[in-house]
Amino acid sequence: MIRPKKNLLISGFFSRYIPFIIGRNFRAVNFNKVDFDPSKSILLLPNHYSWWDGFLMFYLNKLLFKKKFYVMILEATSKKIFFLKYLGGYTVLKGSKDIITSLDYTAELLADPGNLVLMFPQGKLYSNFTDDIVFQNGLSKVIKKAAGQFQTIFAVSFIEYMQYKKPTVDIRLHAYDGDFTDINELTDSFKAYYQSAKLEQSKNVV
Repeated sequence: MIRPKKNLLISGFFSRYIPFIIGRNFRAVNFNKVDFDPSKSILLLPNHYSWWDGFLMFYLNKLLFKKKFYVMILEATSKKIFFLKYLGGYTVLKGSKDIITSLDYTAELLADPGNLVLMFPQGKLYSNFTDDIVFQNGLSKVIKKAAGQFQTIFAVSFIEYMQYKKPTVDIRLHAYDGDFTDINELTDSFKAYYQSAKLEQSKNVV
C-alpha cells in the first residue's frame, strides 16, 4: 500500500490549484448544506462517473466539512497521477492480500474525528445516470471495524450543461443515519437516495 505523504509546498499548491481549475472548467458547483457531527470523522460515499470526482469532493470538503482529506485510490491511478499522495491519496490493490492493509488503514483514519475519508464504493466509473449501483465488499470490513466513530455522508452528483458552454455540477448530500454495520442496508439506502436525487435532478428547468 502506498500511504499519503506530507509535503506542505505541494499540498498547499494543489489546495489552491484545484479550486482554480474547477472555476475554469465549470460554470458553478452547487451543493446543499447537511448536518454533520464535528466530533466524528466523515466517510464520504459518492457516485463515481468522471475524472473530476475526487477533485470535486476535495473542493467540497474545503468549502463545507473542512476536515483533513483522505481518499482511497487504485494503485495504478496513484502511479499515473503522482501528486495524489500529497493530497491524502492512499492506495488499494484489488485481488491482493495488500487490500486488508488498505482497509485497516481506512478504519484507522476514521478513528480520528478530524479526518474525512473519501471512498468510491462502486469501485469503478459508471455513467452519470446509471441505475446499476453495486458496492464493493471491502466497505463492510471498514464499517464494522470503525463502527461508531464516523458519520456516513452520501454525495450524489450530476453534471448538466443546459444552455451554457460550461457545465454545472449539482452535488446532493445526505447524512445516512441507518445501521452502519449492515452493508446491505447501506447499499439499499444509497440506491434509494440516488434514485430520488436523480428524479429531483430531472426536474431542473431553466
